[in-house]
Amino acid sequence: MPDVWIGLDANARRRNWWWTGFLTLICAGTAAATALSAPTTERWWWVAGVGVFWLIALFYMVNRGYGRTLLTPNGLKFRTFVSRRSIRWDEITRIEKRRHQARSGEWWDLCAVRVYGRSLTIPGAFASSQWDADLDEQLVVIRGYWSRADDG
Repeated sequence: MPDVWIGLDANARRRNWWWTGFLTLICAGTAAATALSAPTTERWWWVAGVGVFWLIALFYMVNRGYGRTLLTPNGLKFRTFVSRRSIRWDEITRIEKRRHQARSGEWWDLCAVRVYGRSLTIPGAFASSQWDADLDEQLVVIRGYWSRADDG
């Protein structure tokens, strides 16, 4: 079996950058409104709080947009903006599609459920629609590699 990369295509990465920009505008507007309306003694606390929230959200979105997974005959190799991790196929009990919901919407991603320890989100595999063809194709490819590793 040849190694296969799972990750976002150029259009999905572009959408991720648009949402990152939108979030940045919201945070900048919130910080500006807070700086103009808060009492002078409390102003920097509020602006710093918005700034910290923005940095955390920015880190999450950049990490999510550039994360990828390499499928090998031996297992999964996760590559994100700040980390590297490998998981052998025999450590995985199932690969599933998970739904997440927040006030602003919902999204789906793929998760590797392990025999021991917590389940891990697979970098480079998420979508904002339940019926996303790319996410479903990624799920089929990953499950195919996993089943061939079980058989072999």
